[in-house]
Amino acid sequence: MLRKILIAVLTLIVIGGAAGWFNRNAIMTALLMRRIEATKEYVEPTREVVWDQGPATADAPAAERPPNVVFILFDDFGYNDLSTFGGGVAGGKVPTPNIDKLAAEGAIFNQAYSGTSTCAPSRAMLMTGRYPTRTGFEFTPIPDGMAKALPIFAAGMDRGALPPTVFNPEFDEEKMPFKNQGLPGSEVTIAELLKTKGYHTVHIGKWHLGEAAEFKANAQGFDESLNMHNGMYLPEDDPNVVNAKLDFDPIDKFFWAKLQFAATFNGSKPFEPGGYITDWWTDQSLKVIEANRNRPFFLYMAHWGVHTPLQATREDFEAVGDIKPHRLRVYAAMVRALDRSVGRIMAKLDEEGLADNTIVVLSSDNGGAGYVGLPDINAPYRGWKITLFEGGIRVPMFVRWPKAIKPGTRIDTPVAHIDVLPTLASAAGVPLPADRIIDGRDMLPLATGRGAFSRPNNAIFWQSGAYRVVRAGDWKLQIDGTRKKTWLFDLAADPTEKTNLARNRPDKVAELTQLLAAHRKGAVKPLYPFKLASPVMVDKTEAQKALPGDEYVIWPN
Repeated sequence: MLRKILIAVLTLIVIGGAAGWFNRNAIMTALLMRRIEATKEYVEPTREVVWDQGPATADAPAAERPPNVVFILFDDFGYNDLSTFGGGVAGGKVPTPNIDKLAAEGAIFNQAYSGTSTCAPSRAMLMTGRYPTRTGFEFTPIPDGMAKALPIFAAGMDRGALPPTVFNPEFDEEKMPFKNQGLPGSEVTIAELLKTKGYHTVHIGKWHLGEAAEFKANAQGFDESLNMHNGMYLPEDDPNVVNAKLDFDPIDKFFWAKLQFAATFNGSKPFEPGGYITDWWTDQSLKVIEANRNRPFFLYMAHWGVHTPLQATREDFEAVGDIKPHRLRVYAAMVRALDRSVGRIMAKLDEEGLADNTIVVLSSDNGGAGYVGLPDINAPYRGWKITLFEGGIRVPMFVRWPKAIKPGTRIDTPVAHIDVLPTLASAAGVPLPADRIIDGRDMLPLATGRGAFSRPNNAIFWQSGAYRVVRAGDWKLQIDGTRKKTWLFDLAADPTEKTNLARNRPDKVAELTQLLAAHRKGAVKPLYPFKLASPVMVDKTEAQKALPGDEYVIWPN
């Protein structure tokens, strides 16, 4: 193996020429890429997924049973990716008609927020209705080797005035490997609650709440789990795939070296999916709906799109037209596939006569990522995934339930991912756990117009290490504890966070700082330390160079 690596490095040096490759970082990067690729595991050929079949006949008509629940979650989906909000990818060239229809037929929450600005903690809040201060699930699990690889990859890129990413020496991958970074089994998930009411529970797609057996979806209330095992949408060399690699992003470099086209079913060995995963997972979700048409079911459809690596089918790539740059065209094609998925799921519910008594919720785990190098995906909001500016945490939240929610309902009250569990439990008639505090609130009174909505101090909280944020009413305070930087915004007057009022309103800073302190009082420790402390630009993408004076945050994860 070492001989092959050395030959590969020497080949790169010869091909690239002394000026291009004869430097320490290039050699280290090449060696590292080869080392990462060598960790890939064997993936078995594709196989049929055999789903559990519900009863052939129903005990009661669909309208008289507890409502079915379909929760559709996108990954890294930008607020401006939807034509629902008047935007759409590539200046509106790629609309999202199926998602728009879903939104129009139910309730649109105009100020909906993710649990945080990265994948896994946000998903933990969706599943539990609880903040990280109670669960300890504060940082996104990072694959083994990734944290140490990213600074090496980044060292060969010109990031301008940004400080370097710093590895946290307190994190020990041997003591806390990736598979063991999971949501504790002592937490109660929405799947576990719904099972007490007789629901059949199914997870399809991304999980990211732990890969050891005790943390997997099957151990957290799901009867069946078709899990993403690594994250390629198709093999890189598949004749039907169009790839877009991001040479300016160290995360992307790691993914192309590490990820594979693989899935597992109920803890099986990895096997190849049966097609482009957005479409294949949708195929499987339709089978789940059909198999469970005669009993209450909960389908958690957790898409990987539009997370990197950017890969689209050739058909979608051609359908979106001649969009520039190439990565935007691939991204647009991926959005088209997600919209098609939503349309197919809704059509299947109609076909099975289940639509009227199925509550469908659609959201994204966080805002669009700046590291894809597309400046407009979160417009008009500032910031990206991995910041707590509005662009990183503003997400779609649509709830459709024809039996109870009028079409065209729009709600301005701020809601968040912690509110999903109590909402779905309420819809199903399941009481919340009595042995723990649930931080979320039931959104159904707002959606149905039958009641009020309140939470303590009217406040929502976000955190990642020393970076902590609170929104109370229309005021939002951000504190980057690493940089000792404070931002205060009046979202009623300034929803896009252009004017920092921290110096002008010390009274409001003090008030909201007290709320943050109270929120932290009695907080449990994170389950594991953060691995990296990374600078993330607020107003520029990863494809742009940072200049002195540009706003950035330090994100511990």
